[in-house]
Amino acid sequence: MDRREFLKQVGLWSAGLILFPPVFDLLPPAEGTADPRPDILTAKGTDLPALVRRITAALGGMEAFVKTGDRVVIKPNIGWDRTIEQAANTHPLIVAELAKLCLDAGASRVLVFDRTCNEERRCYQNSGMAPALEKIKDKRFKLDYADDRHFVPVTLKNGRVLKEWSFHKEALEADCYINVPVAKHHGLTGLSLGLKNIMGAVGGWRGRLHYDLGPKLADLNTVIRPKLTLIDASRVIVKNGPQGGDPEDVKILDTLIASRDTVAADAYATTLFGRQPQEIEATVEAHGRGLGQMDLDQCRIHLLDA
Repeated sequence: MDRREFLKQVGLWSAGLILFPPVFDLLPPAEGTADPRPDILTAKGTDLPALVRRITAALGGMEAFVKTGDRVVIKPNIGWDRTIEQAANTHPLIVAELAKLCLDAGASRVLVFDRTCNEERRCYQNSGMAPALEKIKDKRFKLDYADDRHFVPVTLKNGRVLKEWSFHKEALEADCYINVPVAKHHGLTGLSLGLKNIMGAVGGWRGRLHYDLGPKLADLNTVIRPKLTLIDASRVIVKNGPQGGDPEDVKILDTLIASRDTVAADAYATTLFGRQPQEIEATVEAHGRGLGQMDLDQCRIHLLDA
């Protein structure tokens, strides 16, 4: 089955025209991972919109990811009722700049959402995400909540642990999916990075996922494959994550990391915490499934000038 047929099944199920969930049995190659040495770009600075522009320009510009007429989903972390200073969510200035670049590249629709852990309106408002994105006055752009109506079940034919789970329909159907997690400590997975950010794009009872979470994250990441992962390490929670709350647990790094390869981006981000990629189960699992490269010696790392 190719992607076209899978999306046709998604549409038919949503319309109530088929009885069984769409079957996902294809592992599509992540764009840019045919080269065994994926590129990882990292930039430092305090002007976050400028960093986003610099890092995307170095990757060929947003036009390398978004074509005219594309439907784009930008998936940040907006999961917690926390302020920017508490560092539990993606910085809104990063998301706003990405959205503007996608619109400038000719996207027909740009959607930003997250399935939150705390009450969604408080999360969107207190994180600064809603105030920042409400300034984008373009009818092609939407900041949306992720309620149960947005999710469709998918059968993971090749899932090792999960055999069926529900996914955000527009994330499945997007021509370009951009993954924008915040880097932070996580009590269960060690760290929450690009692979973990898939949790905000799936439905169902997520508590069921927290046992044997590493392999399950790898299963989920076989279905939605970002064209670009940009990790916000401008300020990171170094302990008591993922929710955090105490500013004393936050370290200012003023860093962004980007790659077409989510596993590679996660592997590099792991080192910012003084850890190694092989310590993070989700990274190891995803690498073992062929989802990306975790060996940093097999990556091309580019440190962009300020």
